[in-house]
Amino acid sequence: MAFEIIRNDITRVAADAVVNTANPRPVIGGGTDSAVYRAAGSEALLAARQKIGDIPPGQAVSTPAFRLPARYIIHTVGPIWQGGGHGEREALRACYANSLALAEALGCESVAFPLISTGSYGFPKEEGLRIALEEIGRFLLTHEMRVILVVFDPDALALSEGLSGEIDRFIDEHTVRELQRREYGSPTSLNMALSPVGEEDLPRRKKTESAGRGWGVRLPRRSRPKEPREGDSPKEARGAEKAAEERVEPEAELLDACRQNDRPFPQEARESAREREAPAEEDGAWEASALPTAYPAALQQESLPDIAGKSLDEVVGGAGQTFQQKLFALIDASGMDDVTVYKKANIDRKVFSRIRCKPDYKPKKKTALAFAIALELDMPTMTDLLSRAEIALSPSSTFDLIITYFITNKKYDIFEINAALFKYGQPILGQ
Repeated sequence: MAFEIIRNDITRVAADAVVNTANPRPVIGGGTDSAVYRAAGSEALLAARQKIGDIPPGQAVSTPAFRLPARYIIHTVGPIWQGGGHGEREALRACYANSLALAEALGCESVAFPLISTGSYGFPKEEGLRIALEEIGRFLLTHEMRVILVVFDPDALALSEGLSGEIDRFIDEHTVRELQRREYGSPTSLNMALSPVGEEDLPRRKKTESAGRGWGVRLPRRSRPKEPREGDSPKEARGAEKAAEERVEPEAELLDACRQNDRPFPQEARESAREREAPAEEDGAWEASALPTAYPAALQQESLPDIAGKSLDEVVGGAGQTFQQKLFALIDASGMDDVTVYKKANIDRKVFSRIRCKPDYKPKKKTALAFAIALELDMPTMTDLLSRAEIALSPSSTFDLIITYFITNKKYDIFEINAALFKYGQPILGQ
């Protein structure tokens, strides 16, 4: 994985280089600086540091790592927050940029950072995190290196108040919807589970609770209408005749369930409907308004005779494609090259090479979702891609809800997403 966020003591992290938030003068400071000196061996490290002399804010220098599980210590001097009007932001950006450039010059394949200046130097945590993610992300788009952001306390990783509040509200709302789902019915897709729920929706959703006769769609559980029989009283006969007239054919129920659950209408059901000579719409076409918005545009443009008997893959292309085949078709359609995609996805180059060489590759969920973020897929396209790896999202999963929040709001910065996932105790995206 190119970028990681971990909770640890930075002096215990194994990496080629460890970044120390140093005192500008060659003396032992407080906080991270003091911890690094103690772990590395104060006397030896101080002697090496004194040979370098003073370090201006934003600059970076290196010494041996001595007793640390690393080859080098990169010392950088972060800015003291003075209200933001004294070049603090520019100096902090320089700390990350110069440290990364020095790690590359030293031949490092991995480097571990603390959150610079957000402790005793008073730099606002959420802005310090944003700058760190932006500079690390900018570097990784053009370089191959494992960059580890190390936080000792999760509270140090502060999301912006607006983003954190929006995610909290999104999770809370859909937690309530999941409770409603459990009480009133069991939709078969995340799109249905996450769509707005009002009281008027609940009775209809409860009807879709029963299993769907082998078509993979949940259908209403109905008893077969009573047929008129010899010996029935006039009242019973009239009741049976009325029930027969009002009976809804199973294919119509299935079509309605497909529309609710974002599923293609099965071929067997279409053939059954044709055998019954069910009347078609006058113009023989689907009305776009009758289809869920999650259906691909191709489905909303073809007429009923054109798509009858076709699967979703056959309508939109890519029938029978594996995850790997569909992924590379999407990459080709995006106009991005492979390197840009795997870097935006926070995927290691070697892992990406394995994916390209294995048509039957089955990714982990976090890997598949990372590609969806990199390609900036919408929810239906992402759901289709995941399904080819037999992966689905769940409305009861905090991880899945956070991903859904970012995709539905068209926020595709994987570093910001990973910071949010880490903050909520979830695994981060990438491989």
